[in-house]
Amino acid sequence: MSEVVVVSTCNRVEFYVAAEQAAQGFGAVNEFLTTRLAEPPGSAFFQLPTAAAVRHLFRVVSGLDSMVLGETEILGQVKKAYAAASAGKTTAKHLNKFFQRAFNVAKDVRTNTNITRGSVSVGSAAVELAEKIFGKLSTCHVMILGAGEMSELTAGALSARGVKSIFVANRSYDRAVTLAEKMKGKAIHFEDWPREFHDVDILIGSTAAPHHVLTAAQLGPIMRTRPDRPLFCIDLAVPRDIEPAVNDIEGVYLYDIDALQARADQSMNVRKQELVICEQMIERHAVEFGEWLAGGWTQAGVRYSEAVSGGQS
Repeated sequence: MSEVVVVSTCNRVEFYVAAEQAAQGFGAVNEFLTTRLAEPPGSAFFQLPTAAAVRHLFRVVSGLDSMVLGETEILGQVKKAYAAASAGKTTAKHLNKFFQRAFNVAKDVRTNTNITRGSVSVGSAAVELAEKIFGKLSTCHVMILGAGEMSELTAGALSARGVKSIFVANRSYDRAVTLAEKMKGKAIHFEDWPREFHDVDILIGSTAAPHHVLTAAQLGPIMRTRPDRPLFCIDLAVPRDIEPAVNDIEGVYLYDIDALQARADQSMNVRKQELVICEQMIERHAVEFGEWLAGGWTQAGVRYSEAVSGGQS
């Protein structure tokens, strides 16, 4: 085995190998895995020869092989894996050329298609709407009512965009504290949330209450004390936490989980429509790279899926 790059993420482990003979590369990886796994990899282990390995990496870095179509995190992960291999001097002419071309492919796909456009999760859809309302979120204060998983994900997405502060109110104060610590925010007792509400810009409702916890009658007087300051309400609860009538209050924008999911689904449909164009671009790059390789070594790509340990690729 002459060159190797190992890409390891939460749902994939892949070995990209350059060797004089494909069998040599496959054999080296098989031997490596056999000595380190508690049991043979079996069907979780599959091998791709030159052309298929090239297309596979190009699809991976372009976000076409991810659980969320078009996601961009994988590109950064592959870049880190390549940088580590380069620093460890396990790459040379062939894998250097291969991975640099892959990064160019990803840039081409992202720049010239809509495969990464729009928000494809409820949390990212909420962030997208918040930015349309407020612009930059660095001055925004967020309040979470309830400490469920969906509210945590949404608050996390907002936090990643740099919101100024996060308040967490939950009927179980201990759970509020736990979530607040994760968000680097402040926990408050549930009955005290109206006292902190005056300066809130974004409200996330995610309680298990059987009735509305925020009504138009409660919110109307508060909004009159803060003219020209909008409020974005994100209702993730079922049944709803926020009375629909609050959307009729001037300066209030209310979206429930169904509306956010619809926006996310619409964005995903746009991405799916781009697949044919993306595949055509990848094929063109793969053919060009294959022509460059024609006079050189055989490139062997080997992938190990974490199905052995219960994961899914």
